[in-house]
Amino acid sequence: MKKGDFIAEFAKRNDLSAAAANRAVNSFIEIITERLKKGDTVGITGFGTFSVAKRAARKGRNPATGEAIKIAASKSPRFAAGAGLKAAVNPKKAK
Repeated sequence: MKKGDFIAEFAKRNDLSAAAANRAVNSFIEIITERLKKGDTVGITGFGTFSVAKRAARKGRNPATGEAIKIAASKSPRFAAGAGLKAAVNPKKAK
């Protein structure tokens, strides 16, 4: 599902115009992005938690030449699925 498909489904389920749904979805994404930029964690109960992981600087190798290189420290967005989402994706099998 692409973003446009998601917006169309969101509009349909919430009886919104496509423009209103687009604004709502974009606002949701912007809020999470802004909070992660600040280093905050965003938790949505039953869905999951968005956070920022820090990676330390390290040494690596250029695979083409084998030359040692320095890899700079970086930050990466992370998402950890909540129990409700995990249960929805992995329903228990009937015995």
